Amino acid sequence: MVVDRKTLQYFLAAALLFGGTFVAAKAGLSYFPPLLFVALRFDIAAIILVGYVVATRSRRELMPTTRGDLVGIIATGVFAIGAANALLFVGQQYTTTAVGAIIASLNPVLTPVFAAVLLADERVSPRVVAGLLLGLVGVGLVVGFDPTGVESIGYGKLIIFAGAALGALGTVLIRWGEGSLSSTVRTAWGLPFAAALTHGFSWATGEQVADITVVPVALLILVYLGVFAGAIAYIAYFGLIDEVGAVRANLVFYVTPIVATLGGWALLSESISASALLGFVVIFAGFAVLGSDSIDIGDVLPSFDKSDAGESHAWGLNDEARGFESD
Repeated sequence: MVVDRKTLQYFLAAALLFGGTFVAAKAGLSYFPPLLFVALRFDIAAIILVGYVVATRSRRELMPTTRGDLVGIIATGVFAIGAANALLFVGQQYTTTAVGAIIASLNPVLTPVFAAVLLADERVSPRVVAGLLLGLVGVGLVVGFDPTGVESIGYGKLIIFAGAALGALGTVLIRWGEGSLSSTVRTAWGLPFAAALTHGFSWATGEQVADITVVPVALLILVYLGVFAGAIAYIAYFGLIDEVGAVRANLVFYVTPIVATLGGWALLSESISASALLGFVVIFAGFAVLGSDSIDIGDVLPSFDKSDAGESHAWGLNDEARGFESD
C-alpha cells in the first residue's frame, strides 16, 4: 500500500479529531446544557471555517449562484450539521461515548435508503439490502434491542439514531439539489445556519447561559469541539476527499468509533459490553458490503491515488461527504 504523507496526515487528523468529538461531548455535558453546548461549538467553527474559505477561495467560488446551491446550504446547515449534532449532544447524555459513536456512524448505512426514495437514478440492489440488514442487526446488538419495549433500548440511543437519520437525509438532499459549490464552501455557509438553528432550539427549551459552569476544563472542551473537532477536522476531511475521493475518505468513519471507545475508556473510565463490540463488527461488515456495491474493494486498498478524486461514487452521492456533518 502506497500512502503519501499528506494523505496519511489528513486521515489521522480527521479520524482522531472526529472520534474525539464523542469523548469531548460526553465530558462537556457536565458543564453545558446540551443544545447551547452544540450551538457555541458551531459559533466557533463557523468563524474559523468562514475565515478559512474567504482567505483561500475566490469570490466566484464563494458565492451561491443557483437554486441547488441554496438547497445544499440549507440541507447542510439544518439537517446534516444542525439537527444531526443537536440530537447527538442531547442523546449523548444518556449513553457512553462508544455506543454514541457507533450509532452516529450509521450515516453511510442509512444514506441509500433516502437516496432510493429521493434520487431518480438510484436503485436498491441486493447487495445494498444485505448491507442495510447487516447494519440494522449491528445496531440491535449495540443498543441491546429487546422486543418487549422501547424502554429496553434507551431513549438516548434512539435520539442519536434519529440524528444519524437526519444527517443521512441531509446528505441526500445536498445531492438532490445538484449545487455547484464545493463541499468546503457549502459547509462554511451551512455552519451559521446550524448555529442559528441550535441557538433557537436552546432558547425554546429554556436553556440559559447562566446554566453554564465556567471552569478552565469546560472552556478547553469547547475550544476542542469548535476549533479542532470542528473547523480543523472539516478542513482535514475535505483535504482527504481531494486527495483520495469520497469513498476512500469515508474509511475515516470506520475508525472514529474505535477512537471514541478508547478515549471513553482512557479519559472517562467507560466500559463497553461484548454485545456492543460484536455489533460494531457487524456494522463494519455492513459498511464493507455497501461500499463494495460501487467499487472493487481490491481497488480501494492498494493505493491512494489523486486521480480518483473526481470519480463518481456510491448511491449517486458522487464526491459529497457522507456522514462527516454528524461528527
